[in-house]
Amino acid sequence: MARDQVDLTPIERRDDLVSWLAEGVKAKSQFRIGTEHEKFVFTLDGHHPVPYEGKRGIRALLEGMQHLLGWQPIMEGPNPIGLFDVTGGGAISLEPGGQFELSGAQLRTVHQTSSELMAHLAQVREVAQPLRIGFLGLGMTPTWTRAEMPKMPKGRYKIMTAYMPKVGTLGLDMMYRTCTVQTNLDFSSEADMVKKLRVSIALQPVATALFANSPFTEGKPNGFLSFRSEIWRDTDNARSGMLPWVFEPGMGFERWVDYALDVPMYFVKHGDDYVDASGQSFRDLLAGKLPAMPGARATISDWANHISTIFPEVRLKRYLEMRGADSGSLPNLLALPALWVGVLYDDVSLDAAWDLVKLWTAEERQKLRDDVPKLGLAAKIAGRTVFEVAAEFLKLARAGLERRKRLDAGGQDETHFLDVLDDRVSRGTTPAQELLEKYYGPWCGSIDPIYADEAY
Repeated sequence: MARDQVDLTPIERRDDLVSWLAEGVKAKSQFRIGTEHEKFVFTLDGHHPVPYEGKRGIRALLEGMQHLLGWQPIMEGPNPIGLFDVTGGGAISLEPGGQFELSGAQLRTVHQTSSELMAHLAQVREVAQPLRIGFLGLGMTPTWTRAEMPKMPKGRYKIMTAYMPKVGTLGLDMMYRTCTVQTNLDFSSEADMVKKLRVSIALQPVATALFANSPFTEGKPNGFLSFRSEIWRDTDNARSGMLPWVFEPGMGFERWVDYALDVPMYFVKHGDDYVDASGQSFRDLLAGKLPAMPGARATISDWANHISTIFPEVRLKRYLEMRGADSGSLPNLLALPALWVGVLYDDVSLDAAWDLVKLWTAEERQKLRDDVPKLGLAAKIAGRTVFEVAAEFLKLARAGLERRKRLDAGGQDETHFLDVLDDRVSRGTTPAQELLEKYYGPWCGSIDPIYADEAY
């Protein structure tokens, strides 16, 4: 999750919120790629979750990373809860159960993303080794119970933890037991944003299938290929889902603002304190009538923080966030931005992708979203399997990356980052199915080998 914003500019009216989103419009020459990935932190001895405190805790890991990198600590009271790269723009943050997240810098190419991720994983390994800590890339913790998960000392998570059981049965699992990889991409106009948003929402379940990597819960198969994706179906439906209204006439920044205004709040950050506003309305804060803070007026910080607590399959901030994929191995972490960049940053591929999805109905899109967590590439939409759609999706991404012609020092373009997905589609399988084959085969019904086989 994003760092809390600090911008105390007062918001006077709804139009200010629309303008804030519209400031995300960029010239195509300024388009960037942001990649975020989360990973589970485990003890090498016994494969347990890692607590925040202690000589070998998450805090010690963060402090070691700060010493190694020289990044600025992000503090909450006396506790470091993240690190920020003042020069490069990247950040390290903590998810509620201690999942360790890299929010990457805004980069020009997937080659740079690759260098960033490889450097980050080498750095965390260097710090973690003497702490006897390892890192696991999966969509859901394969063995730990909800009760075993540590809690990070972040005020927003305390409020969310209390609120989640009121609005769904799996929200605490989302917070404490899942990991994702996402990519954040730009738009050149309001119309460009709308087109990219529609294409990426429609195709997000296809990405979920391609990256499905969470088939185990508490030491045994859970019946799903992406249980992380299934969890989102019963987390908080007021702030998640496939957003059918995005495909209706009149979609734009204003329509998103009206949607966001109606998503219940979690909190207002007042100085260093979090004020519990769970279930209350941002419209009331805008009018100075928020029950939790009577008379308080909204600021840009409040709006940016509220927007960051909305969790649809694709999220609009001042860029678009692709939110459908389970975390995975390094090739998976790099394939995700390559997939979406190839389609969304090339006009020919974007047009072709819209042709691919434009006749799908809201009901068909929703059924696809509902079916993919269990069925993966075997799910169907409009008479076609996800397997068939994924193959077409990949062809469009590869063609888009070829036309981009972003070459590395060796003269190689970005298409090779898709090879892992092409191989996956050629075999008609998903990471989750490969894990299940190991579980029923060489692992002999034990999950424990996953901490070696799937560790970074």
